[in-house]
Amino acid sequence: MRLVCRFCLLLLLFVAAAVNAAEIEPVLEYKLEGLEGSLEHNALAWLGPAPESPQDRANFLATAEQRVEDSLKAMGYYNPTVKILLSRSEPVWSLTISVAAGEPVIIGAVDIQLLGAAGSDEAFLQLLKSAPFVEGEIFNHGDYEEFKTRLLTLGQERGYFDAQLTQSRVAVNVVSDQADIHLHYESGQRFQFGEVEYSENGVDPALLKELQPFKEGEHFDQSRLQYFQARLQQTRYFSGVLIRPLIDQAKDYRIPLSVTLYPARRHSFDVGVGYSTDTQERVSMTWRTPLLNRYGHSQQTRISYSAVNPSGRFTYTIPLSHPLDDVLHLSALLEHNEYGDIDSEQRELGVVRELRGGKWLYSYSARELTESWELKNTKLHNSYLLPGFTLSRSDRVGSLVDPSGGFSQFYKFEGGAADLGSDIDLLRVTANFSYILTPFPLHRVVARTAVGAVFISDNDRVNLAPSLGFFAGGSQSIRGYGYQSIGNELDVTRDDGSRQTLVVGGDRLVTATLEYQYYFTDSWRGALFVDAGDAFDSSDFNINVGPGFGIHYVSPVGAVRLEFANSASDDDPSWRMVLNIGAEF
Repeated sequence: MRLVCRFCLLLLLFVAAAVNAAEIEPVLEYKLEGLEGSLEHNALAWLGPAPESPQDRANFLATAEQRVEDSLKAMGYYNPTVKILLSRSEPVWSLTISVAAGEPVIIGAVDIQLLGAAGSDEAFLQLLKSAPFVEGEIFNHGDYEEFKTRLLTLGQERGYFDAQLTQSRVAVNVVSDQADIHLHYESGQRFQFGEVEYSENGVDPALLKELQPFKEGEHFDQSRLQYFQARLQQTRYFSGVLIRPLIDQAKDYRIPLSVTLYPARRHSFDVGVGYSTDTQERVSMTWRTPLLNRYGHSQQTRISYSAVNPSGRFTYTIPLSHPLDDVLHLSALLEHNEYGDIDSEQRELGVVRELRGGKWLYSYSARELTESWELKNTKLHNSYLLPGFTLSRSDRVGSLVDPSGGFSQFYKFEGGAADLGSDIDLLRVTANFSYILTPFPLHRVVARTAVGAVFISDNDRVNLAPSLGFFAGGSQSIRGYGYQSIGNELDVTRDDGSRQTLVVGGDRLVTATLEYQYYFTDSWRGALFVDAGDAFDSSDFNINVGPGFGIHYVSPVGAVRLEFANSASDDDPSWRMVLNIGAEF
């Protein structure tokens, strides 16, 4: 009973509050005359909404003139004329505010001085060049306050913790309508990085030290701390990173740093479900152990199933001279794949040393590939020992998932020799390029090219595994054709005597894409494209062209692309629907 009574009381209070809210109406209406553009917008912001009670109305009337004058002073108009006309007609009074802004105050003398170590700091000199104060232009108090804030903020970011404004004054002469600016910044001495202390974290301190983008005694810079924090998080060793400069413990202008590291979960499991027109439905599970020991070793095991290419890969990673920029990957792979009309079973053991130098990522590798496949009722089984080298770089402008510009390049070289463990001599070279351009707002152009070649002796052609040859077609290639359905063709005779043409791949690859995109909104765009190319043997190039169109939705994980492409070069061309998710690179 007591609970019901309390509920009834709350319901009555809610209804009463709703009735009172519905009865509230403005008790004053006002309009502003004589101002336009930014002056009008700023004055209305200072005045605020119309009052809704007699007390608020009295306060509004008492301060309206001063608010308008202050809003104009902030924009550089110090001699306005403000007239108030009030009509008291119940229940709502009417107020008309007529304003003549007058002549603006013009910037006169500009006296900005950088005193102390900041006087030779390039970051401060660049800020000084961008100061929005030009003699003869209209003085804007908002710009002045913003510049002061930028000056003080830069000092904190650059390690001038004793800095202060010894003079901050705008002298306005209302007679001559001139404002003289006096701003003196005394920076004092710039602080330096001191000793770095890490919380207990189970990682070798020498490994963490390699991630520091600074040394003890170098000048303090907040951006380098942010970069340091990002690098620590990129290792995946930690679930969180907190870096605190202990300014109150600084000695001899050196600031010790406290780094608190929160360990990541020892094991993590991710399950994914997806679909693409190339591989159909896909289910995957990934098991990660980001930190196996104090030396930063980690492992990742991924099992993926689809009707086209089920696979499993295990990767063990060892940091060498740097936990991010120099690492060794040991891997094992089992995979079934369909290449054209060939079913292939692959087993692979690999080792890759991956290094980063500036914006370039390069690696040295060696892999032992054993592959089995069947062709013309003949089962083939070959092994290859393939040392290799890769080089790649991606430069982008704008969003990570939807860049407005950029250029991506990838090169890979692999070779094998019969005298060094391979069943055949070969040299395999591939290169991929992607280019994005936004020449005008809302208009975007994407171009892609893939080329490849494998060099072998003619009598070894039958012993080239399908995964080492080249195929084209699919959502990442020529979209009007099925996944890996384009390649060198071979005519065979079936057991019943009929003839069949099999797609067996080529030893050369050339494909290209040109795509135009138009943004209807920030998240939706249309696309027109044409893909072309071929996977062929060296003397048998036959171009395949696939034009199409599509609609894209730009999601947080990249563009969701629904496209329709035509196999225009076929004798009986047909349309094909393509669904894909992800950024261009």
